Amino acid sequence: MGKRVAIVGAGVSGLASIRCCLEEGLEPTCFERSNDVGGLWKFSDRAEEGRASIYQSVFTNSSKEMMCFPDFPYPDDYPNYMHHSKLQEYIRIFAQKKNLLRYIQFETLVSSIKKCPSFLVTGQWEVVSEKDGKQESAIFDAVMICSGHHVYPNLPTDSFPGLHQFQGQYLHSRDYKDPEAFRGKRVLVIGLGNSGSDIAVELSRLATQVIISSRSGSWVMSRVWNDGYPWDMVYVTRFASFLQNILPSFVSDWLYVKKMNTWFKHENYGLMPLNGPLRKEPVFNDELPSRILCGTVSIKPSVKEFTETSAVFEDGTMFEAIDSIIFATGYDYAYPFLDDSIIKSRNSEVTLFKGIFPPLIEKPTLAVIGLVQSLGAAIPTADLQARWAAKVFANSCTLPTTSEMMDDIDEKMGKKLKWFGQSQTLQTDYITYMDELSSFIGAKPNIPWLFLTDPQLALEVFFGPCSPYQFRLMGPGKWDGARNAILTQWDRTVKPTRTRAVSEAQRPQHFYTLLKMLSFPVLLLVIWLTLY
Repeated sequence: MGKRVAIVGAGVSGLASIRCCLEEGLEPTCFERSNDVGGLWKFSDRAEEGRASIYQSVFTNSSKEMMCFPDFPYPDDYPNYMHHSKLQEYIRIFAQKKNLLRYIQFETLVSSIKKCPSFLVTGQWEVVSEKDGKQESAIFDAVMICSGHHVYPNLPTDSFPGLHQFQGQYLHSRDYKDPEAFRGKRVLVIGLGNSGSDIAVELSRLATQVIISSRSGSWVMSRVWNDGYPWDMVYVTRFASFLQNILPSFVSDWLYVKKMNTWFKHENYGLMPLNGPLRKEPVFNDELPSRILCGTVSIKPSVKEFTETSAVFEDGTMFEAIDSIIFATGYDYAYPFLDDSIIKSRNSEVTLFKGIFPPLIEKPTLAVIGLVQSLGAAIPTADLQARWAAKVFANSCTLPTTSEMMDDIDEKMGKKLKWFGQSQTLQTDYITYMDELSSFIGAKPNIPWLFLTDPQLALEVFFGPCSPYQFRLMGPGKWDGARNAILTQWDRTVKPTRTRAVSEAQRPQHFYTLLKMLSFPVLLLVIWLTLY
């Protein structure tokens, strides 16, 4: 019998974890408090305690080729950006086809996870679960926590003087489901993330006036990128990552800001981030600039204070006769079933090696899957994290020493502050992170070898999108269909949009990318002369 692994949550990370445990000969048991798979993507028309909550109109911000399980492409007629119901359908099909449902205990809540008395020897955990009011305790050899970080709303009511006397309604974006209740109302949205922008744009069609209050601004990107291709198919490439990592920071910062301003000038819309070059996750919204142009949404700075009916902003202006305030202020992550010190082992900061393993526990038998955030999609990230964790549990991979792990965490923290600024989430550069994880398990694509043995594939891997299939192309866990999936990814991208075919489908030409690469030293020289 393989080692027994407890998995908390049957969302995307939980399903990836079940599958990866099975690949390593481990015996997974997954506990899911709802009655279905999908986690965040399982829509409910009311916010449920202890579960992530989304609104009715949510679409994905990653395109289908970039957010699939790496050996399970979406059907080619699926749209590139999916409504939550379509993604949930895919997640269910994946769970059924990979035969994962039999390992899930639905409507079962995990109430506590504690080290066994023999932990120093065995590394085992006692997991207490609850179903129909009955508690049950079981011993597991390892634990994977896959409960996500969109569960516990951050409602910063104490940060706003006068909010307690405000007479209108206020709520967290977690409780927002659709715009109908706000018809004809004057609404203030606090926060300029993806949820705040989505909700403000949606409300602007029914509400009388919508204002977004933003503390620090944000870059706003369209899902529709160069030549109409999905943004991440064009933007998230190994070539772009290579340039970003070799360029002097002042050049890469200048190029980044220039790229972010190609659609519209953020300073003219009140959206310009306070610290522009920071790689904070951009907001994806195809309509926000248009709604600002039409006057149905306005952007304001932070709220200084509230009165009974109004908000006074830092610039001295007021928004009067407010009916509703929606706090799109993100989430705190918490694992109430686990001792806080295990994950926040230093200064109340999340301290995890590569965003997965707590470095200070005596045995590497606990992993957090899906907590890291990057400019890439969650599904392939969770798949790779779970593959590595399962190999560590199965003793086919070993972790560095505690001091080496702590040194790595400190170094990454410094880089994170430089690139992303202060934020609670574990932000990281997608391709760098995925390559790091895949190298631990021997699955990192060998680009020089590919150029020697399969130049056609190498060009697509290096200059084309860094799609999930790349991480099941070679090494342990490789998928025989990966090469074909990479070479046909553009076909699946254009198929759902070419419903009226007028000529041959167009796809990006790597030849032009090569030309750009050859002319790059000239570009650097021009930039240097311009700035100095």
